[in-house]
Amino acid sequence: MKPLVGKVALVTGGSRGAGRGIAIELGKAGATVYVTGRSIQENSTNDWPGTIDETVEQIEAMGGKGIAVRCDHTKDTETEAVITQIREEQGKMDILVNNVWGAHDLGIAAGRFYELPLEHWDTMFTAGVRAQLATNHFAVPLLRENEQAVIFHTTFWDNGKYTGHFYYDLAKNALARMAYGLSIDLKPDNIAVLAVSPGFMRTELVLKFHGSDEEHWQEAEDLQRTETPHYIGRGIKALASDPDIMAKTGQVIRAGDLAKEYQFADLDGRYIPPFSI
Repeated sequence: MKPLVGKVALVTGGSRGAGRGIAIELGKAGATVYVTGRSIQENSTNDWPGTIDETVEQIEAMGGKGIAVRCDHTKDTETEAVITQIREEQGKMDILVNNVWGAHDLGIAAGRFYELPLEHWDTMFTAGVRAQLATNHFAVPLLRENEQAVIFHTTFWDNGKYTGHFYYDLAKNALARMAYGLSIDLKPDNIAVLAVSPGFMRTELVLKFHGSDEEHWQEAEDLQRTETPHYIGRGIKALASDPDIMAKTGQVIRAGDLAKEYQFADLDGRYIPPFSI
C-alpha cells in the first residue's frame, strides 16, 4: 500500500540521519519528496557520509520520486527559493518535515552552562531553531492553500527530563514549543503540527564515531539501545497517513510510542521502546 500517493513533501536536512530515513519512508509511501541540505555529490559538509543526492537515489531505488535541492536554511533567500520551486513545479505542498539542525551530538562538549562557549547558541538556534522557523514562515502560505496539511518538527523529548546539555536542551524544547504554538495558529486551516522525538539513532555519524557500521553495530555495547533513522521515518509516515491526525495536533510524540500505536517495527523487525534518559 502507498497511502501518500499524490502528496508532496519537503524534508529539510535530508543528507543523512533522521532526515534521510524520513525522506525514504515518505517516498516509499508514494509521496513526491523534496530533500534539502548542504551536502551534495562530491561536496559533503565536513566530509561527512551522506548527501541529498544519495538520499534521492535511495528513494528512487525503492520506487519513489525524490528531488534534491541544495539549500542552506540559515539563508532565508535560499529557503524561500525552495518553496517557490515547489509551488512552481507541484502547485502545492502537503507535508513539511522540519529536520534541519545545525549541531550534532558528536563533538558537542559536555559541561555546565557557564563552562560552555556562547557559540553553541548559533550552532543550535540560528542553524537549528531559527532555520526551522524560517522554513515554516515561507512554507505556511503554500500549505494553507490545501484542504489539509501537516507540519512535523523533529526534536528530542523524554517527558520533560533534562538532556544534560544546556543549549541542546533549550533548543529541543524550543522546537516542541514551536510546534505547539503553530498548532494553535494553524488549527483553523486544518493544518496539524506535531513534534516527533526519535530515540538514540544509529546514524551515519554515530556509526562513524563508534568505528562501526550497520553490519557490526551489535558488537558495540554503547549501541545496544539504538534504532535506525527509518524508525522515526516510519512513525512520521504513519502520522502523515492518518486521516485523524488533527486529533494529535500540538503534541510531542516519541517514535517508540508511534511504533506501538501504529504497529510498525524497525528495519530489523524489532519493536524498540521509547528511549529514556
